[in-house]
Amino acid sequence: MIQTSLIDIQCLMNVLKTLSLAALAGLSGLGYATAQEPQRVIAHPGVNNARPADVRSLKWKVAVGRFSNETQYGKGIFYERDNDPMAKQALDILMTKLNASGKFILLERSDSEKLEAELKAGQGQRIGADYLILGSITEFGRKTTGKDGLFTSEKSQTVEAGVSIRIVDVATGQVIYSEEGKGQAQTTSKSTLGLGGKAGYDATLSDKAISGAIDQLVENIINKCTDKPWRTYLINADADGIIIAGGAAQGIRPGDTFTLYKRGKQVKNPQTGVSFYLAGKPVAQLRVESVDGDTPDTQYAIVSVVSGSFDKGALDNYYVQQ
Repeated sequence: MIQTSLIDIQCLMNVLKTLSLAALAGLSGLGYATAQEPQRVIAHPGVNNARPADVRSLKWKVAVGRFSNETQYGKGIFYERDNDPMAKQALDILMTKLNASGKFILLERSDSEKLEAELKAGQGQRIGADYLILGSITEFGRKTTGKDGLFTSEKSQTVEAGVSIRIVDVATGQVIYSEEGKGQAQTTSKSTLGLGGKAGYDATLSDKAISGAIDQLVENIINKCTDKPWRTYLINADADGIIIAGGAAQGIRPGDTFTLYKRGKQVKNPQTGVSFYLAGKPVAQLRVESVDGDTPDTQYAIVSVVSGSFDKGALDNYYVQQ
């Protein structure tokens, strides 16, 4: 009887030894020495109207206004809407990506300055913008999933984010474009027989998910804000010379030529109540002789008239277009 029990124990030990060797072989063969996989960022694209990049284009002034967090994530008892860290994070990411494009002069209007302030700015009360971008985080979630096998375990952390933006034409106050982008970031850790890393809370996944969502919007923002001819205005015309607003910061160089237009008649649509100008008529060709000024709001260009003429006593009736 005792001899039979010893034989059974010996057989059991042999089985366990065989299984352990198989597990170690699997550990080596499957490459589980790397406990944590690289993070993956997945972006879900919206409508992409990409077009070939211009060799050189003049820069538009774009103000990035408030960014809000419309989700319930991170809203505790001491939550302050005007000091939302996730909204500020999204604002910073968007500003960085737009600035990297090199196509805009960026103005931040993330605090109390809203659309009304930009409309007043366009009338000369302060530095104005051609477009105002408003945005919000509309979706944000984090989940942890995992699975356990006989000898292995796996844990994944996933963050998904949705960001929506609106582009407002400051001159008219109309929303000319809106879209939502979605992004996802994920990290996975694995272990075998208790060996390998164990991934804790990864705060960088939030940044990557929001960045992935904004990536889907940046190209379309650039296209929409640059899909019409760049324009500026006359600010002086007398014995000291003809001067237009804008300088080196916006990409204006000596030798550049522009067309001077006489503004069309202002009309009003009785159905919508919206006032707008009819198409202007070209009256002169201008050539840039020199540029000067220190900052984007003080830079200017001195131009000469190549052909045509205009009324120097009514500068508000004209605009300069590329």
